[in-house]
Amino acid sequence: MRALLLAFGLWALAPVASASCWADWDAFKVELVKDDGRVIDPYQGGITTSEGQAYGLFFALVGNDREAFRQLLGWTENNLAGGDLRKRLPAWKWGRDAKGAWRVLDDNNASDADLWLAYALLEASRLWAVGEYRVLAEQILWRVAAQTMRPLPGLGLMLLPGDRGFVGAKGTRLNTSYLPPQLLDRFGEVAPIWTDLASNSRTLLLQSAPHGLAPDWLLWTNDSRVASDPDTGTRGSYDAIRVYLWLGMLAPAAPGRAELLQRYRPMAALTLAAGLPPEKVDIVSGKGEGKGPVGFSAALLPLLAALGETQGLKAQRQRLAQTPPSGYYNRVLGLFGQGWDAQRYRFDEKGRLMIRWDAACAH
Repeated sequence: MRALLLAFGLWALAPVASASCWADWDAFKVELVKDDGRVIDPYQGGITTSEGQAYGLFFALVGNDREAFRQLLGWTENNLAGGDLRKRLPAWKWGRDAKGAWRVLDDNNASDADLWLAYALLEASRLWAVGEYRVLAEQILWRVAAQTMRPLPGLGLMLLPGDRGFVGAKGTRLNTSYLPPQLLDRFGEVAPIWTDLASNSRTLLLQSAPHGLAPDWLLWTNDSRVASDPDTGTRGSYDAIRVYLWLGMLAPAAPGRAELLQRYRPMAALTLAAGLPPEKVDIVSGKGEGKGPVGFSAALLPLLAALGETQGLKAQRQRLAQTPPSGYYNRVLGLFGQGWDAQRYRFDEKGRLMIRWDAACAH
């Protein structure tokens, strides 16, 4: 860990201020976060998802924004978890129903949101020295393990995308963008079951992308192999873009990093050839289609940097400078990718978050 710290300068492991000092996060709040701590998606009728709340918590932590963190957490608990996150995983979708009432629209959980929620709490506890955040994080993790993990034939223990609706007669639908390796490695310090999941997830990341392109969804069959998803087929697009983001942000000493980066290099190659990321890829033919939104450029910044593709990195930075991200998903990808590119945060080889609050507050 010392070598990684020195490589990026003096990284803060303790807070220095309570207000946000990250301009992009502040802009996100102005556009997309209500005063009560609810993250909205204006292009989908103003709905709120557990994903948006969890990402917001992570960004608030990176921005050293304790007040926003408390508001986001409070809204999530009160509105998505029946008032108690210790007893219930958050519902994934909240919004206005057909009668005009605002409420939970789908009470199934989204396991990627659950992981980011637990991670933000776990790291907030460590970085801000708030013990109750760690207690809550561990309770959420145990509930995720009990409700959403299943042993799959030929793969081992795996995280389902949610409690209900993903197991069928032919197999189990999975989403590799729901499995950030950094988070699973960090959770391995909480309980060994997460180390097993981290290992199995790396296996799945390799097996599900034989040509180096991530699918949006896949089917793990009952006879222990990867097959095309019954709904999305061989497409990789808005879900899959996060796979490249997570892998690009892996620490140099993270387990399996070199093999994973080389496996997923074809997305960098497609981006270099076209000058910008494709909106969609066919993971079997390897062909790209369309122009990916500006958020895709932000998501690929870490991967291009990790692969040493300096010209491609420069081109995507220029695109982002000319057309800054707007809207919910583009802004989310922008905060992740551009925040990492600006060295506001890093993950160490054990998945722990390192935040450069001193540099951020200097701007």
